[in-house]
Amino acid sequence: MSQALKLEKRVLKLIYLLCLLLFTNLALLQKPFDSKALIIGIVLCFIIGLSHFILRKYYPDGDKFMLIFSSILAVVGIAVLYRIDSSFAFKQLVWTIFGIIGYMTIVIALPDLKSFAKYKKIYMIVTLIFMPMALIYGLIFKTETYGAMNWVYIGPISFQPSEFGKIALVLYLSSSLMKYEAKNSLKEDFKQLIEPALVVMFSLACMVLQTDLGSTLIFFGISVTMLYIATSKKKYVFTCLGLSAFGALGAYGVFGHVQRRVKIWLDPWKYATAEGYQIVQGLYAIASGGLFGVGLGNGYPDLIFASESDFIFAVICEEFGIIFAVGLMILYFLLFYRGIRIAFLTKDRFSLLAAVGFSTMIACQTLVIVGGIFTVIPLTGITLPLISYGGSSMLTMFFALGILQKISEEY
Repeated sequence: MSQALKLEKRVLKLIYLLCLLLFTNLALLQKPFDSKALIIGIVLCFIIGLSHFILRKYYPDGDKFMLIFSSILAVVGIAVLYRIDSSFAFKQLVWTIFGIIGYMTIVIALPDLKSFAKYKKIYMIVTLIFMPMALIYGLIFKTETYGAMNWVYIGPISFQPSEFGKIALVLYLSSSLMKYEAKNSLKEDFKQLIEPALVVMFSLACMVLQTDLGSTLIFFGISVTMLYIATSKKKYVFTCLGLSAFGALGAYGVFGHVQRRVKIWLDPWKYATAEGYQIVQGLYAIASGGLFGVGLGNGYPDLIFASESDFIFAVICEEFGIIFAVGLMILYFLLFYRGIRIAFLTKDRFSLLAAVGFSTMIACQTLVIVGGIFTVIPLTGITLPLISYGGSSMLTMFFALGILQKISEEY
C-alpha cells in the first residue's frame, strides 16, 4: 500500500471519528437521547466513504484530498446547524448529498474539460441571464432580503441567481481569456479584452444595484486574478483597482445601504444596540469562546442574527474556540492550494484559467465573510463556503470542486 493511500485512509478515519463525536454529542445534549442526530452522522460517514471509494478505485489519477477537505467542512457545518436548529441541518444534509452527487457526476460523466472551451457564447448568455435576474425579480415584486435584492422565490423554492451566475462567469472568462495573446500595440492588445471587460462590468453593476456587496467583491477578485494569470500584465490589474476605487466611492455616495455598512464597520460599538448589534454580538461570541471554546451546546447562537448563515463562523469560534476556527481556515487554504496546484499542473489553458477562477472564488468568499465578522472590512451578507446554511451556495461550491477534481484527472 502506497504512503499516499495510507495517509488518505488515516484522514478518512479521522473524519469518521469527528463526525461520530460531533453528532453523538449533539444526541446526548437532548433529553431523551436524540437518535436523529446520530443517524445524520452515520449517513454522512456513509456518503463520504462511498464517494471516496468510487474516486479512489475508478479515478485514482486525480487529486486525493479535494473531496476529503470539503467533506470535513460540510460535516462541521451540518453539526453546527443541527445545534442551532435541527430543521436547518436536515435541509443542509439533503443539499450536501445533492452536491456530492453533482461532484461525482462531473467526474464520472463529463468528457475532458478542455472540450468545453468552445462554448464561450453559451457561458456569456447564461451569465447575462443570471446576473440581473434577482434585480429584475426584486423590482417587479418589490422584494428585499436584509436590504439586498439577491433572491428569487418560485413557490416554496428560493435561490440566489448570482451563485449560479458566478460559475458561468468563471467559465466564460476562461474561454475568453484563453485566446489572449500579447500584442505590440496597446490598442490591439486591449481589443482582446473589451468583451470580457464589458461582461464583468455588467455583472458588477448588477450586484451593486442589488446592493449585494459580498458578491461584488467576489466577482471582482475572481476577474482581476484571472486577468492577471491570462495576461501577466500588472498595468491591467492596477487599472482595475483604480476603476474599482472610483466605483466604490460612487456606490457609497449613491446607496444608503452602503453608507450604513461603512458607518457600522468604522465604529460598531457606537451602534451596538441598533445597526451594529449583529457585529457586536458576533465579537462578544468570539471573545467568550477564547482559544478552546465553551463547548458544543453551551454558547448563545440565538443572540446572533443570521447565526445559521452569515455569522456561523462566530458560533464556531464561541463553541469550539479560536484554535478550531483557525484549523478550518487552514482547510480553506488547503482547498485553495490544491486548486492552484491543479491549475499549474494542467497543460490546457482553458482548464488552467477555470481552475484559477474557481480556486479564487472559494478563497475570496471565505476571506470576505470572515473579514466582515472580524470587522477587517465592512460586513457583507454572504455564506461561508460549505459550512453556512444555503442550498444555492452548497451546490455551486461542490460544482466548482467537481470541476477542479475533473481537471486534476486530466494532467
